[in-house]
Amino acid sequence: MATTDRQATTLALAHALSAAERGLAVIPLSRTKLPALRSPHRDTPDPAPCHGECGRFGHGVYDASTDPARVRELFAAAPRATGYGIACGLPPHHLIGVDLDTKTGTDSSAALRELALRHLFTIPATVVVVTPSGGRHLWLSGPPDVVVPNSAGRLAPGIDIRGAGGYLVGPGSRTEHGVYDTAPGTAHLPPAPCPPALLRLLLPPPRPHHPTPASAGGHGRGLVQFVLSAHEGQRNTRLFWAACRAYEDGIGPALVDALVDAARSTGLSEREARATIASAARMTGHHP
Repeated sequence: MATTDRQATTLALAHALSAAERGLAVIPLSRTKLPALRSPHRDTPDPAPCHGECGRFGHGVYDASTDPARVRELFAAAPRATGYGIACGLPPHHLIGVDLDTKTGTDSSAALRELALRHLFTIPATVVVVTPSGGRHLWLSGPPDVVVPNSAGRLAPGIDIRGAGGYLVGPGSRTEHGVYDTAPGTAHLPPAPCPPALLRLLLPPPRPHHPTPASAGGHGRGLVQFVLSAHEGQRNTRLFWAACRAYEDGIGPALVDALVDAARSTGLSEREARATIASAARMTGHHP
C-alpha cells in the first residue's frame, strides 16, 4: 500500500507540474479532495486570518503556485498527496469552473442547456474534466477585472461554480472514489472565454453603496482607500490594519460597512471581511 501511495504521489506531482507549465496554479490534495497540507495555525486559539502571509505552507488555495520549484516543495511537504487542485480566479487564465454534479438527482447538463437557451449563450469548446461519479467540470476563463464568487446550486440545482478562492480537482488526480480525467479531445484545449451572458449570471447582484460616513472624516476615507488599493496577498493584512486604526480612533463602528464593501471589491468575501474586522475590534479592546 505504501508503494502504491508513493506512486500516486509521484504521478500527482507530474500532473501538477504539467498544469503549472500551462499557467495553472496548483496545490497538493489528499484522497478526500481536500488540501493535503494542514494549517500551521490549527492549534492557535482564535487566530487572525492568514492567507500565507506567515510564510508557511498550509493555507489551502492560497499556497497555489505555478513555480515548479515551489510546487515540488509543496508536494515534498505532503507525502500522502494523491492529487492536485487548480486554483481558480488567478492570472493568466482567471479560471472559472462550472461543476455539473450528478449527486443531486437532477440533470445538471440539461439545466445548463436550458440556461443557455433562455439567456442566449453557447458553451464554447473547452477543457472538460470527467469526475469519478460521472459529473463534469467545464473550464472557462474570465476577464482579469472581474471576481467570480464560488456558489453551490445558485445558478441551477446541481450546478456549482468555482471562482476566486476556490479550486478544481486536476485531471490525473486519484481520490478515494476514483480518478479524474479529461474528456476525449479536450485535454489540448485552453480554457475558453466565459460567454458574457453566462458571466452576468455568475456575478452577485449589485450591493447597496455604503459611502464613508461623514462622521469618519478624511481619515476614514483614507483608511477605506488604503483597503481598496490592496493587491492579492495583502488584502487581509491591509483590512486588519485599517480596522485597527479605525477602532483606535473611535470611528470603527461607523466605518465597518464601508470597510467591508472596500474589502469585497478587492476579492474578499463578506464573511472573511467581517471576521477580520471583528478580530481587529477584539485586538483593540472593542466589541465587534
